[in-house]
Amino acid sequence: MPCPCHESAKHNPMSDKPLLEVKNLKTHFFTEEGVARTVDEVSFTIAAGEVFGLVGESGCGKTVTAHSIMGIIRPPGQQVGGEIIFKGIALDRLDERQFAALRGEELAMIFQDPQVRLNPVFKIGAQIAELFEIQRGMKRSEAWPLAVELLERVGLPDPEERAHSYAHELSGGQAQRVMIALAIALEPELLIADEPTTALDATIQAQILELLERLAERRQSAMLLITHDLAVVAQRADRVAVMYAGHFLEQAGVQTLFDRPMHPYTQGLLNAMPDVRASGALVSIPGTVPEAHHWPAGCRFAPRCPARKKYKLEICEIVQPDLIEIAPDHLVRCWLYQAHPGHQPPLSTEEHTWVW
Repeated sequence: MPCPCHESAKHNPMSDKPLLEVKNLKTHFFTEEGVARTVDEVSFTIAAGEVFGLVGESGCGKTVTAHSIMGIIRPPGQQVGGEIIFKGIALDRLDERQFAALRGEELAMIFQDPQVRLNPVFKIGAQIAELFEIQRGMKRSEAWPLAVELLERVGLPDPEERAHSYAHELSGGQAQRVMIALAIALEPELLIADEPTTALDATIQAQILELLERLAERRQSAMLLITHDLAVVAQRADRVAVMYAGHFLEQAGVQTLFDRPMHPYTQGLLNAMPDVRASGALVSIPGTVPEAHHWPAGCRFAPRCPARKKYKLEICEIVQPDLIEIAPDHLVRCWLYQAHPGHQPPLSTEEHTWVW
């Protein structure tokens, strides 16, 4: 099966000390309907210079994971467990003043709702220039040309004129480019990009992704790339995790994930991607992601999983499988490959069987 992945990763990220470590992260929302376990024991690392892709359907917890790392979860949400360690610093133990000192300079995020995030009462050029004034001690006369240059770098037409615009005067795609300019202005060591190119056409999308890649190469900065677009992950990521219903179902190097997807959900996502499978029509995954207030008792993908029916796996609806390593740096959470009292896995971890 051909993989549309980039030629090779920049380095072996597992050989480096991680820039970011997320350990058993649990972020829940306490609502009148009950406790929504939106992020439920998620663990991963990102090394300097690495692009870590995070994929999955809407509602699976990707954005809440990002907001947890950035320290912007607000009531009724709360990080109730786990650790987030950046450059040896436990972020979840910082107060707001300490955390604010890291944002922009060392940690930054491209949000997927730029019209909400941009300040409606200040010109966009002033919002970018303010970063240089506060963080670098520049005068407005020095910071303004840098703001205009950034707007040009992200492909905004007539950047000098647009710098004098307000957020409501921009289209969705233009606002997204301004958000990207704000995020990369201070060249952070870790950039979290939450659907960074969703509102952009194909030409601007490629331009933005190349810009982010150049930033990473220049500073050996890292990126957490959150997207539903598997083609973007294939072209830009070094490793990738597949998230569903609050936790990871599979994690691997990008080449491995496209060549040997082991979890039925991963296979389902790839089935819906043109040119991945050599033959056969595109197949959508039936059903929807369950609500975080009511995760299934067993495997959270079980109600939608064709493998459960194909192999008559009763355990799937009763016991949640663990995320186990089936090969070096390849983790899978599925009863197809792991044993349990009274259950023998129907497939070997050496097998690669499409269940759809």
